[in-house]
Amino acid sequence: MTIAKMEIKRNIKSLLIWSAVIGGMIMLCLLLFPQLKKEVDSLEEALKNMGGLTSAFGMDRLNYGEIMGFYGIYGGSMLGIGGMFYSAILGTGMLAREEQEHTAEFLLTHPVSRERILFQKLGAMVFLLVLMNGIVILFSCTSFVMIGEEPDWKIFWIYHGAQLLMQAEILGVCCGISAFIRRGSISLGIGVAALLYFLGLFKNIAEKADAVKYITPYAYGDAAEIISEGGLDGKLAILGIAYGFAGVAVGLWHYRRKDIL
Repeated sequence: MTIAKMEIKRNIKSLLIWSAVIGGMIMLCLLLFPQLKKEVDSLEEALKNMGGLTSAFGMDRLNYGEIMGFYGIYGGSMLGIGGMFYSAILGTGMLAREEQEHTAEFLLTHPVSRERILFQKLGAMVFLLVLMNGIVILFSCTSFVMIGEEPDWKIFWIYHGAQLLMQAEILGVCCGISAFIRRGSISLGIGVAALLYFLGLFKNIAEKADAVKYITPYAYGDAAEIISEGGLDGKLAILGIAYGFAGVAVGLWHYRRKDIL
């Protein structure tokens, strides 16, 4: 557990920053809801004139005048982008960071297997993701109380569960990438997350790009899809879990054989 505790302590500051930024942005948006609700007709008319951008963010499938529809548009965007980026950064730096900071040699001289190192680090990263989502949910729930609105709690929890699953998938994939690079690269992690996110937006815009849903986790984590359909696409979620486990398996396979310099 020493390695896991060390990873949590090392990343706690960035966790608090990401959580405060994402949660704070969602809170600011929700606090505007009572005023914007009064102007819902003019807002919907404006949204209709935004073309493909409306479809990309699912604004054509959500009711802007209802709290869950509003939350899906703004909360979905903030947590969707921020959560994917944060999980990608954690995953990409999980193994490569030791070589970047020249602590790998010290760590591997101790009587601990590389499998144990990887899984303790992975456990710490999953804990950080859960904690980050918990803080964001706390911000959201506080906002609901402040504006006197009550969401559909069933859909609310399904949506946040899908977000956590989506982030865990990216974490697993980036864990695999981390085993192959010798220096930590935040830009690589952000690049992977950005690509998957924009593939999800592309799927929403282009009907012929429906096959993209089998690649990007945003397909089952999309707030508009979950709220409008009233649930999660289980098949895509299972496929996402498989991708995450595959990333960890590939990362472990290479890390066990890697020559640490």
